[in-house]
Amino acid sequence: MRKRLFIILALAIVGYFSWKKSKTINFNRAIEVGEAIDSLNGVIVYYNGGVAHVKDRNLSKDGYNIGMRWQCVEFIKRYYYQYYHHKMPDTYGHAKHFFDASLEDGGLNKARNLIQLSNPSADQPTVGEILVIGASWTNKYGHVAIISKVSETEVEIIQQNSGPFGASRITIPLFFDPITQKWMLQKNYVKGRLKINEVGN
Repeated sequence: MRKRLFIILALAIVGYFSWKKSKTINFNRAIEVGEAIDSLNGVIVYYNGGVAHVKDRNLSKDGYNIGMRWQCVEFIKRYYYQYYHHKMPDTYGHAKHFFDASLEDGGLNKARNLIQLSNPSADQPTVGEILVIGASWTNKYGHVAIISKVSETEVEIIQQNSGPFGASRITIPLFFDPITQKWMLQKNYVKGRLKINEVGN
């Protein structure tokens, strides 16, 4: 019985580390890691292969930490740096760290110097906002993307590091509750959004 338990435990450990290792591998040989696959306002989305793959750290010419190539955080920080000329006071952290749960809807996220909007929020989503997805059991780091299109019923997001066969753009259903007068993005683990602080920028 103890031997059987040991074998099961050993197989589970091997399986876990094999699964973790597989997330660093590019299974889609049709695209090379680092290849440009999309863009928004001239800011390129690069292909990263396995979601856990990391190339190196991307720094701007003036030393600003943009992030680890080609993770999701690197794209949204590079987009805000190149398009809005915005530098975040806190230049580190995983995607899940971009949302401060202690803030009320519309509060200033000082770590990012951006206005934070909850999900649901009184503010309708707008193009250019950062969408923050919290951690889950399959993704302990969370995810971030940029809202690229908005309609009354859905938003389109553009993202980097969506996996070997993931799309750079997907749509998320959007619902307006006439009772609460709030907008709700209907996707699991969506924490909220971040947008430019017009007073501070």
